[in-house]
Amino acid sequence: MNISGRTALIVGGTSGIGLGLAQRLVQAGSTVVVGGRDTGKVEGLPTVQIDVTDPQSVLRARDEVLAAHPDLDLVVTMAGVLMSEDLRDPAHFAQSETSIAVNLLGTIRVVDAFTPHLLARGRGDIMTVSSGIAFMPFPLMPGYGASKAGVHAYTVALRAQLAGTGVQVTELVPPAVATAGQEKVNPAALPLEGYLDEVVGLLTQEPQPQEIVVEKAQYLRWAERDGTYAELLERRSQALGGLPGR
Repeated sequence: MNISGRTALIVGGTSGIGLGLAQRLVQAGSTVVVGGRDTGKVEGLPTVQIDVTDPQSVLRARDEVLAAHPDLDLVVTMAGVLMSEDLRDPAHFAQSETSIAVNLLGTIRVVDAFTPHLLARGRGDIMTVSSGIAFMPFPLMPGYGASKAGVHAYTVALRAQLAGTGVQVTELVPPAVATAGQEKVNPAALPLEGYLDEVVGLLTQEPQPQEIVVEKAQYLRWAERDGTYAELLERRSQALGGLPGR
């Protein structure tokens, strides 16, 4: 992917990986608009208010961005929430519902909103963001894993349906990255800048990869192929011991 001279929108880019990617694109010579619910913490970049759980908010943001940037040619949708759930407690359903609404339906809404524009241009890129957990579940976060597995499946279908249109579809598959407190609960979380270095290196390869899977995410992405799935699932299930009454 050429990351220079692009006009990009990153939804969910007000912090963490999204904001870091926005800054990398700007450094490469691209124009970037950052979208999110809390845009007040973003400095030095144009922003747009968007709540991916609200269809009207997504459409308003689309119209605002395209009015200011009719040459938009890269849409990254990465708004997401990550929560643990106790499936023995019926109250967990609210957390599952939120995960699906933000991570999966939010992704679909953003993609749907901007696909007609990109198709009319006859070229451009859409980037979705799943997770290593989409391929190797973490039982403590079932709703999150289900939503990200859905993002992966949807992305595969989107790529197939847009084949030949000039619009490329790329999936970012992060492992745990040291943002939003991840470093406190997971000492193995990758430092953000090192992760972004690897992402940009993979993203700009020729030919362009369909999935951006850094080295530390490979063991999750290919667990079934490599025959390590059952062992990893057992190991990752140990975190359930921290739930109440376990």
